[in-house]
Amino acid sequence: MIIWLNGPFGSGKTTLAQKLRERKPNLLLFDPEEIGFIVKTMVPQAPSGDYQDLPLWRGMTAAALIEIRKHYSQDILVPMTLVSPDYLDELLGGLRRRGEDVLHVFLTIDEAVLRERIERQIMASDRARNERIRDWRLAQVNRCLAAREIMPDGTRFLDTGLDTPEVLADKVLGWLGADGHIPSGSD
Repeated sequence: MIIWLNGPFGSGKTTLAQKLRERKPNLLLFDPEEIGFIVKTMVPQAPSGDYQDLPLWRGMTAAALIEIRKHYSQDILVPMTLVSPDYLDELLGGLRRRGEDVLHVFLTIDEAVLRERIERQIMASDRARNERIRDWRLAQVNRCLAAREIMPDGTRFLDTGLDTPEVLADKVLGWLGADGHIPSGSD
């Protein structure tokens, strides 16, 4: 199973991934942002400045997940914001078309709470870099929150402003079911 934790920057994807790994230590953690860092050093930037807009990033992300699956049978956690419908279909839909089970979880949160979280986060030790990251994340809030309405069928939604990371982890693990497959008809 590939468990894609999606949602706005600052919504709690990394925290939820950590809680899931505490509860299920054999989960593999794959962060596509690492591929983004590599891609940004290899090819010209996308006009948008977002490496997700580079077909190379999307292709390498999908290829890496397929390769990981070839060699490891554990469930794979992927905490990554992905809000473009085309990219969702390319990556999640593409994985499903290759026979992968994908649990897509979108984290929702109140806008004011999200903005406060982003303001408080320290993402880089260099103050100027931290400010650039924070400003970029804040500029993405509306786009990422609006994406909830265009998530593909089968997406599961969790409100990270209402529940603790432990409760959210319980819900995700419940969705996986005892056999590691998503039970049909469960919420």
